[in-house]
Amino acid sequence: MASELLKLKILEKSHVKPREKLGKKECQLVTFDLPYLAFYYNQKLLFYKGDDYEGMVKKLKEGLSVVLEEFYQLAGKLGKDEEGVFRVEYNDEDDAEDGGVVGVEVVQAVAEADVSVADLTVAESTNTLKELIPYTGILNLEGMHRPLLAIQLTKLKDGLAMGCAFNHAVLDGTSTWHFMSSWAAICCGSPTVSAAPFLERTKARNTRVKLDLTLPSADPLAGKSNGDVKQAPPPPVLREKIFKFSESAIDKIKSAVNERLPSDGSKPFSTFQALSVHIWRRVTYARNLRPEDYTVFTVFVDCRKRVDPPMPETYFGNLIQAIFTVTAAGLLSASPPEFGASLIQKAIEAHTAKAIDERNKEWESAPKIFQFKDAGVNCVAVGSSPRFKVYDVDFGWGSPENVRSGSNNKFDGMVYLYPGKSGGRSIDVELTLESEAMARLEEDEEFLMDL
Repeated sequence: MASELLKLKILEKSHVKPREKLGKKECQLVTFDLPYLAFYYNQKLLFYKGDDYEGMVKKLKEGLSVVLEEFYQLAGKLGKDEEGVFRVEYNDEDDAEDGGVVGVEVVQAVAEADVSVADLTVAESTNTLKELIPYTGILNLEGMHRPLLAIQLTKLKDGLAMGCAFNHAVLDGTSTWHFMSSWAAICCGSPTVSAAPFLERTKARNTRVKLDLTLPSADPLAGKSNGDVKQAPPPPVLREKIFKFSESAIDKIKSAVNERLPSDGSKPFSTFQALSVHIWRRVTYARNLRPEDYTVFTVFVDCRKRVDPPMPETYFGNLIQAIFTVTAAGLLSASPPEFGASLIQKAIEAHTAKAIDERNKEWESAPKIFQFKDAGVNCVAVGSSPRFKVYDVDFGWGSPENVRSGSNNKFDGMVYLYPGKSGGRSIDVELTLESEAMARLEEDEEFLMDL
């Protein structure tokens, strides 16, 4: 269904702050956070069934005001201290009339067309769902002047669409779903947050890095003119699609990559490694690459248990790093799947506390703000995780009917993994790919595994 057919009407816009006064609080952004300032807000979209929109919104806003007492950083804004070091600033006294950012932005809207939850959950592309998620095309750096979390609650014929935009310079996926599950628990009657967020980012890294960044007048991720009058070629046409791998399909993929494991005590490949190499090999094939072309696999690794000392699972912020492995397309395709799985496994296992520390020191000596092109040539990049319990986010009216990513931070080869709604070991693969390659992948029986 085309987005224009939603006929969205904005009903109300408000800002929700922590229920209790907290005063003035500041928290320095650290090396794990800063590289994401030029990414876009991280968008999530959840669909719920229900027939009491007003009651659902009331409960959500009341629960939000309670959960923000612990997750108050999401009600703040980005700022800089006197030395130019970025930080999160929260102040009860910030006043919207003074141009300050006050709390979490909540927009209430209604789809005036006769649109049901089912109509939207079958949509392949988030391009058709853009109107349901705030802050499309908004850089994290704009958090200096915008809320760090924006939520849109859209009334549908038989339910509600919850579009969320999180400032990615402030938190990663683990922290995002920690917040969402805590908010849901409050709405279901929990008096307090059962697992309070660990807010001391400097315990993970305490190097102060000054960045001279200001909001761009144009998209910094677009090509810049260098006096050459030639126009940049138009970007490739991308398509998004969700491939739903059943529990049995996942088991087949994992068994296939482990069946020739040598009996020398080699570590078996994990479900993540098996599925990743399955995607990497078949996407490489669908791209019709030459045998000598390089292809890169990128994964954003959670470093909470890898840093020294380890950080708690409740660490609130970014504690991820992108790691890369590269090989020739012909070698990846001609070799058995355990070849690529071994490359991924070795890259992940090599990302020790020492490697993380060296990466941080290197970045701090010459800070580099990430751009999409940094993911690598002919890249397959995996974000999110099937370990995130996204279908447990129940605010009191049942599990979400569907969970999606928005269109921000997507490029050719970007993959988001989610647990399948059917539960068990099923996994949903949300993939963005150049349209011709996607068409070939859709016909690839070896990839589809009888989907």
